[in-house]
Amino acid sequence: MEFKRKIVVGACCVALLLAVVGMKARTAEDPGRKEIEAFNKRYVELHLKMDAAGILALWAEDGVDLMPGDAAMIGKKKIVAWVEDIVAKMPGYKETKQEMEFHDIHVCGEWASEWATEHQVVEPPDGKPAIDSYGKMALVLHREANGEWKVQQEMWNAAPKP
Repeated sequence: MEFKRKIVVGACCVALLLAVVGMKARTAEDPGRKEIEAFNKRYVELHLKMDAAGILALWAEDGVDLMPGDAAMIGKKKIVAWVEDIVAKMPGYKETKQEMEFHDIHVCGEWASEWATEHQVVEPPDGKPAIDSYGKMALVLHREANGEWKVQQEMWNAAPKP
């Protein structure tokens, strides 16, 4: 009976050790997670500056953007044209607030996924009322051969004011 108890205790210790090692691999110490957090920081900074070229540089050439009410935009060229069209219709607009809170960052090798809530305030020219919007976004990121993370897929939709 004593031998069985030692085996059970030993098996439990091994299981506990494996669980702890697995948890450690998914903590904020994970280099992949730190890379995604750095990517997110840059992503927010570029949005706040309304730097369309900088934002689009973060997209993969074969990226896919899924916006509500629109057909899927497949390929960076199509996404660039869509963004340029929007920006052209907004001369003099200034983004004064861009808040994104990222959740559930998962990194698996060269791929990562996450979702975010966002709050954006844009001031139109000539004293028009501000555009105050909320949204939700899902991102799939891919690490390119050069080590840079790029947006492979994005899905965005409006969210109610909290």
